[in-house]
Amino acid sequence: MSQEILINITPMETRVALVENGVPQEIYVERNNKRGLVGNIYKGKVARVLPGMQAAFIDIGEARTAFLHVDDLLPRSSKKTDAEGADISRLLHDGQQIVVQVIKDPVGSKGARLSAELSIASYSLVYMPAAEHIGISQRIEDEEERERLKTTLTAVVDELAAADKSGNKRRDGYILRTVAEGATEADLRSGVRFLTRLWEDILERKASAVAPSCLYEDLPLYKRVLRDMVRPEVEKIRVDSREMLEKLTSFANKFNPEIVRLLEHYPGERPLFYLYGIEDEITKALQRKVVLKSGGSLVFDQTEAMSTIDVNTGAFVGRRNLEETIYKTNLEAAVAIARQMRIRNLGGIIIVDFIDMQNAEHRRQVLRAFEKAVARDPVRTTISGVTELGLVQTTRKRTSQSLGQIMCAECPTCQGRGYVKSAESISYEILRDILRAARAYECDSLQVLASPSVIEHLLDEDSSQVADLEKFIGRTIQFRVESLYPLEQFDIIPV
Repeated sequence: MSQEILINITPMETRVALVENGVPQEIYVERNNKRGLVGNIYKGKVARVLPGMQAAFIDIGEARTAFLHVDDLLPRSSKKTDAEGADISRLLHDGQQIVVQVIKDPVGSKGARLSAELSIASYSLVYMPAAEHIGISQRIEDEEERERLKTTLTAVVDELAAADKSGNKRRDGYILRTVAEGATEADLRSGVRFLTRLWEDILERKASAVAPSCLYEDLPLYKRVLRDMVRPEVEKIRVDSREMLEKLTSFANKFNPEIVRLLEHYPGERPLFYLYGIEDEITKALQRKVVLKSGGSLVFDQTEAMSTIDVNTGAFVGRRNLEETIYKTNLEAAVAIARQMRIRNLGGIIIVDFIDMQNAEHRRQVLRAFEKAVARDPVRTTISGVTELGLVQTTRKRTSQSLGQIMCAECPTCQGRGYVKSAESISYEILRDILRAARAYECDSLQVLASPSVIEHLLDEDSSQVADLEKFIGRTIQFRVESLYPLEQFDIIPV
């Protein structure tokens, strides 16, 4: 499968898109004034311990305090044995200083999620100073290669530990990333030395830093691309900025010279993202409804707790019968949903409501198609099965905000509800408030200021009620259109 990575650089933001066979599959946006926190290491201060939740709020210097659960506080080796009996009030106290790492960005009203298990990454390795084991990415499937990598890395780590003049003979933990496949002993030794130097620098900063403060900041998005997204299938990395191309070339020469040949400058007059249809894809990914080729549709609703996806047949009627129509629509939807989850970067709990199918084999085939499509997602995604109501429960690891959360703001008119009161409801509300105002104020008349549709409703459908109300309160009611008022806003002024 042919893949290309497109990097669009502007002074305000960096945008990255992964394209497979000409079709966009992943889109990432990082704004320079709102960079994500995942991977950052902080020296924080315990703001509050919550024994009932077995958690604590940690001040890391951000707008909202971050959240640390006891499961993310205990060392990995002790979790299985000590987690059940752990009491966070014995481990932490208010005002205590602690070094933590962000594992989930703030989302909505929630602060960042933290872990006391620290790790730092290079191109092919992840270094875990608190661990003592060597792990290998599951995406490296060849058993001989897995054994070779583990043996080679173990020898390198032991060799460097033996040469350590500090007398520390403990073997630190490492994880071999997917891109480590085929790495030589020299590559691994270089990676270990780099991470060791970086960790020593973090420890030096920790000794002198005053909490709360940042000890280590993860790479910007355009560099993380080379570290995290380059896979064997990637044939080209196109960058539309010569300045950033030079920086990426220098970065690649230092950590993985093989990537340099993939880097390419895009000099075209037509914007890079327009050339590949990424701008249109972003627009579609921000819409609630996605139309399928068959005429069916997907409806996405994202809340703070979970995301739901509803599948509808729409105009697709099929050739034979209703069951075939539903089956074909669900099969197409299964592939489209997996792709939309990646493009929108949805995370957490995702509930998919496929159209009900009577045929058990059809249900199995749709679920199998969904599992196969999701398996291509590099982000860990788990399908828990089908509930009694026919809903497919899915969880997708959430580490950062979704595309919609980054690019969109809460609607000032509906305040994020997704709907507003009807003109009819507002007009009835105004009539009730007129009665209240007439009792509260001594005046000759009352003036109503409201949006055009509400005033139109009052003067048309509700004209008889307005006339009866004028007679009842003994005063005239005046109406004035305020074109800038949103539907739900109105004012009643004594005149």
